[in-house]
Amino acid sequence: MTGLQAGLKNRHLSMIAIGGVIGAGLFVGSGSGIATAGPGILLSYAVVGTLVVLVMRMLGEMSAANPTSGSFSAHADRALGRWAGFSIGWLYWFFWVVVLAVEATAGAKILAQWVPAVPQWGWALIVMAVLTATNLVSVGSYGEFEFWFAGIKVVAIGAFIVVGGLAVFGVLPGVDSDKAGLSNLTGHGGFLPHGPGAVLTGVLLVVFSFMGSEIATLAAGESEDPQRAVTKSTNSIIWRIGVFYLGSIFVVVTLLPWNDPSIKKQGSYVAALDSLGIAHAGQIMNFIVLTSVLSCLNSGLYTASRMAFSLGERGDAPKAFARTTSRGVPMAAIVASVVFGFVAVFFNYRFPDSVFLFMVNSSGAVALFVWLVICFSQLRLRKIIQAEAPEKLVVKMWLYPYLTWATAALIVFVLGYMLTDTEHDGRETVLLSLLVAAVVLVVAVAKEKVRGGGREVVASASSAEVQDKVKAG
Repeated sequence: MTGLQAGLKNRHLSMIAIGGVIGAGLFVGSGSGIATAGPGILLSYAVVGTLVVLVMRMLGEMSAANPTSGSFSAHADRALGRWAGFSIGWLYWFFWVVVLAVEATAGAKILAQWVPAVPQWGWALIVMAVLTATNLVSVGSYGEFEFWFAGIKVVAIGAFIVVGGLAVFGVLPGVDSDKAGLSNLTGHGGFLPHGPGAVLTGVLLVVFSFMGSEIATLAAGESEDPQRAVTKSTNSIIWRIGVFYLGSIFVVVTLLPWNDPSIKKQGSYVAALDSLGIAHAGQIMNFIVLTSVLSCLNSGLYTASRMAFSLGERGDAPKAFARTTSRGVPMAAIVASVVFGFVAVFFNYRFPDSVFLFMVNSSGAVALFVWLVICFSQLRLRKIIQAEAPEKLVVKMWLYPYLTWATAALIVFVLGYMLTDTEHDGRETVLLSLLVAAVVLVVAVAKEKVRGGGREVVASASSAEVQDKVKAG
């Protein structure tokens, strides 16, 4: 047992941090958000983006002071109690293994279109097997794959913003798009065609595409300089969200009217490229989406396994999860995550409208639960760090504690608003996620009582031994 090793280089960490905020959800899910909120979807992305920046600032503060593979689960363990670390750790693991199945299926659909001789389930199997092998080799091989996957995403979105921006202002050579222009922001029923309430509905549709921002803090524990890596990724998240999310969505809603049917039919980015007459726009976008899917799979498997490893280290999962190979790879944690992922893929093909739908919906609000736990952990840990080692506060949450409380209140508000949303399954997602969270919480509390009871028995036995010795003396 050698423990995790510092196999991630600075360039790996930088690209993991940048690519972590660009999920496949941005490419695939933005179309329905634009159709729901119109150009006002920019406000939805701005609200969620601000929320993520604040939450990441809190997580950065805690992780820079104490870099660990368990990240926010380990921080919750220390700040709020074993029950909190156990609960949020397992919920987060569950979220990512379900994501494995979702992304494997999405990738398999694209690959089956290109090579129909291989069935869709066969592609899902191949994709999962290849990325499992990558993660089992070493953390460095995960970092190398993610470096290139994320690099393709970053270049693609950067090129999209530049080309689209030039077209919007009418200076793109060889392209004369009659639909493009800043007038699209207000010219089709106004900036908020469905009223201000649609901005909040848009928030519900886009919030889950931001999950993954926290991966850099988990990966930092396996880098050469964890504190520097966390500080760098935390400080750069504002421009990353500003450019990749707000920038690219701004280009989409200015290239095309928000109510153009092609946005929902083809997907926002494909429709935007098509409007410029770029040949094979659909296939180009499919390749980029496939890259994002593979990146998400790669990171999802890494993240789930490292959370399982951390839970094993703390005695909240089988001890085998905390064992590593000579290359510093937690093999049992990776295999367990993959096995559950394969089971979820099976459910997706065999019971897509029952078992798998339950799994997806019951993990849907986990992102918001994680962010809420980060808020409460930071409120407690700031005081602990200030008392024990104030020099470790190299990253500080702004306007502590007021902004932390405001962020927590906003997250609770979003969860509450989801309960009123029946059109986009918001209520079902929150209720099922709360149900799963309640089950995990009951297990955590029961485990804590058993653990506490064991300690009491040991203490009583020790006390009895002392009394016996006193009597004998």
